[in-house]
Amino acid sequence: MKWPANRITNTSKKSFGMFEKALAIEAAGHDLIHLEFGKPHHDTPQHIKDGAIAALQAGKVHYSDLRGEPALRAALAAKLAADNAIHVGPEGILVTNGLTHAAYLAFMAALDEGDEVILLDPYYPQHINKIELAGGVPVIAPLDRAHGFAIRADWIEHKITARTRMIVLVNPSNPTGRVYTRAELEAVAELAIQHDLLVLTDEVYEHVLYDGAHISIASLPGMAERTLSLFAFTKAYAMDGWRLGYIAAQPAMIPAMLKIAMNDVTHVNTFIQYGALAAVTAEQDSRDAMVADDRRKRDFVVQRMNQMPGVTCASPEATIYAFANIEGTGKDSTSIALDLLEKAHVVVEDGSFYGVGGRGHIRICFGSEPMPRIEQAMDRLSTYFNALPNAGDKA
Repeated sequence: MKWPANRITNTSKKSFGMFEKALAIEAAGHDLIHLEFGKPHHDTPQHIKDGAIAALQAGKVHYSDLRGEPALRAALAAKLAADNAIHVGPEGILVTNGLTHAAYLAFMAALDEGDEVILLDPYYPQHINKIELAGGVPVIAPLDRAHGFAIRADWIEHKITARTRMIVLVNPSNPTGRVYTRAELEAVAELAIQHDLLVLTDEVYEHVLYDGAHISIASLPGMAERTLSLFAFTKAYAMDGWRLGYIAAQPAMIPAMLKIAMNDVTHVNTFIQYGALAAVTAEQDSRDAMVADDRRKRDFVVQRMNQMPGVTCASPEATIYAFANIEGTGKDSTSIALDLLEKAHVVVEDGSFYGVGGRGHIRICFGSEPMPRIEQAMDRLSTYFNALPNAGDKA
């Protein structure tokens, strides 16, 4: 008997990074501070819970529109027009089980066997398996690490071949915390138009923004018809366990993805969509308060990390991550991440988890814990880095 299929055995192994390694140590009774997992520590705001509860009590418990509840898609269309300058209407929106599901639908609908998909390194590693399961081939193009992980269109163009089908953006960027400028996005758009490519853009951190301005590439001239824009409620509304996201695309592109979704999940849970509706249509005070809290933690973490020997840490413009450079310690990022887990009992992610471009860095999720735990984590990290050989060499 053959088991499993080649699409499983012949594709990259699924990795859960440092989270997986931390399980055994935590099971042994150690107090670990988890700064590796991109999970908001905030609770979902009450008005969002109330929206789902009211829908449940009102009998919204049966099959719904396969594309998503009409009221939610109408509200999302209004949000996209106002916040993202994306004008697709409700017919250009597909509600999904989180952004992860949205990406899976997009890759499955867009890619044929052997199609190449360009990822920018450091990249979000969860896209790799989805591309491969769809029959695609991930191709890695580096970001300009020396200039703040900026996009270099010429470096991307070197990776384009006759088999290239798509470029993937994560904007704001996980893990680097960059918010790409209009000029960077225009350069990508020019490549996509010139080479007739699709662009898939993951914009889950669009509202977790501290500096700069977030621009959706689909809003640029000539890009609406070739962009699959992915969004979710996960980060900005602390709704990671709700599993709610959506795709915005030209209406003609939606049926192909809907065909995958119908055979995959039928449709998203009906009554929780009304929690999403409450999130989108209410005043955004609770969202803004959560982002303000994350900003305070960002500033604190960046300040503390830059005081540690061998460490430099740029201030992220968005997201809930700091991407600290530890090359000054003389140790590689994998060793540092394992040491911090085993000796300091702080779980951070090894930068190499995000590709070659992430080596020499550790990703610290300051959004995953309340401030007292962040302070405790920084004390533990400071003790570790100050105990390293040559620690006194840093002025």
